[in-house]
Amino acid sequence: SPPLSKLIPLLHKFKDVYLIWFKFYSSMDKLHRYSLGLRLDNLFIDVIESISSAGFTAAKDKLPTIQIALRKLDTIKVLLLVLYETGSIDKPHFLELSQELENIGNMLGGWRKRILNPSPNTNSLSDLPRES
Repeated sequence: SPPLSKLIPLLHKFKDVYLIWFKFYSSMDKLHRYSLGLRLDNLFIDVIESISSAGFTAAKDKLPTIQIALRKLDTIKVLLLVLYETGSIDKPHFLELSQELENIGNMLGGWRKRILNPSPNTNSLSDLPRES
């Protein structure tokens, strides 16, 4: 695995959000931990995998992987809302995760936009996401 200093900023940020999720997930009640919680955990890991893959893929091949990450991120947001509405996650945790996931969604969306509409001054690092 790459050293933390070499992770792209978006991957580093998403890893930090995953750690917030995992701390909550580890203490979640059994009713949802082994169903919805497990599904969410798998989605978080899928997004980490997609971001990592896109970071190490040729620019022309990044778009499908970024779109998968965006789709899975949207699913995470909806399932977190279900957890909140069923009382399985408290408001502070829900708001913290939702805000961080929204920021990550903006970063992924910006990355997607830069790939779809590259600037004429594109250099080798321009297809990497920028922190918002």
